[in-house]
Amino acid sequence: MRDKISELGPQSTLTCTKLNSTTRILPMFCDELKIKVKAGKGGDGCMSFRREKFVAKGGPDGGDGGDGGNVIVRTNRNLNTLSHIRHKKVFKAENGLPGLGKKKHGRNAEDLIIEVPPGTMVIEDGKKVADLREPNQYYTLVEGGIGGMGNARFATSTNQAPRFAETGEPGQEKEVTLELKLVADVGLIGLPSAGKSTLISVISNARPKIAAYHFTTLSPNLGVVNMSKFGGSNAQTFVVADIPGLIEGASEGKGLGHTFLKHISRTKILVHVLDGSEPNLEANYKTIRKELKEFDKTLDRKTEIIAINKTDLLTEEQLKDLPRKLKEAHKISSINRVGLKELLLEVYKELEKLRKEEAEVEDETPANEIPVLRPHLEKVKFEILEPFEEDEKRIFPLKGQRIEQLAIMTDFRNIEGIERIYYYLEKLGIQKALERQKIRIGDVIDINGKRIPYRK
Repeated sequence: MRDKISELGPQSTLTCTKLNSTTRILPMFCDELKIKVKAGKGGDGCMSFRREKFVAKGGPDGGDGGDGGNVIVRTNRNLNTLSHIRHKKVFKAENGLPGLGKKKHGRNAEDLIIEVPPGTMVIEDGKKVADLREPNQYYTLVEGGIGGMGNARFATSTNQAPRFAETGEPGQEKEVTLELKLVADVGLIGLPSAGKSTLISVISNARPKIAAYHFTTLSPNLGVVNMSKFGGSNAQTFVVADIPGLIEGASEGKGLGHTFLKHISRTKILVHVLDGSEPNLEANYKTIRKELKEFDKTLDRKTEIIAINKTDLLTEEQLKDLPRKLKEAHKISSINRVGLKELLLEVYKELEKLRKEEAEVEDETPANEIPVLRPHLEKVKFEILEPFEEDEKRIFPLKGQRIEQLAIMTDFRNIEGIERIYYYLEKLGIQKALERQKIRIGDVIDINGKRIPYRK
């Protein structure tokens, strides 16, 4: 029978994770995926003329094509893994519909929304381009092409019957990597079988697998702690994550630790759970601290609260003989629910302190540090690349966002469509720039693979 679904959503059925550069399949979790996304193509514009009884020379009435759909990634607080999209490698949005006669506009395509858990990063070419930490955040991965204009748009006083229409613009496409780093306020860390799963099941609504053997937990578990059960109010809540047991050498890829250590990076507080029934408590404590520091030095500086679990198995003498560093640690018994109130009250107190400090830092950010973006001043209208010879002709490659867009959306089989390209070459100042490059009759202009002969 399925476990009860927690407030943060159901666990999924597969994990995709990398250990020692080799893909391993483990149950219940997926935190990294490489996918291909393709936006929809814009619909073609329509070329038609009004045909109506008793209406002579009705004129052009071709409608515009609809825009293609975008591909958007959006966070959903009811998810905590990427495994629900693990089987799909290509995500393609719908194309816009073509325009129709009587100036009817083609339908715009719906956007394709990929839902991911909070904490998902979008990585392109090895660079992080988006970090979605909050619920309902979204990021547009690729944009759909715009619809082509119908011939009714091109009617002028001097060209009252245009016989061409634009084709739809292709949508963008690219490959991206989605990488998940769980967003939790508190992270439970410790050696295997320290009792972290039992602890999170007692203090929160999480229902992890619990058994009397090492590595019972093969994926992080999230739960919401409501402090009303521990001396607080219903409004006082925080998210806790149970990180699978770490072992010596975890920072080098041993065990499961290297895979899940990254999920600790976003927690504000670490609760270090030690198994009180094990010998050499201080050595066990130092083992985990060493692995945290070697994996990421920032983890070593996080606020840490130590909890010695399973103290119901210890005698008074054994408690008195604890190492000096661990004497002030919280003495708890998760299974008997002993000492949990004191532990959680301290956790919440430290958490509130950190939240307040973060809010003050945000408020003190100087206004002059906010950059002023002027993308329209930085964009180059066009660029003429180095000409080259081909079949005894000189080819002048031309680049530029607007002129390339026009070339893509023009049907080069239509004479009037090509005339429009020549018009914009002159209007954008490209014609004069080419003449300064000593272009002459017989040379060819190449616009993103589409070629037209130069003319004055």
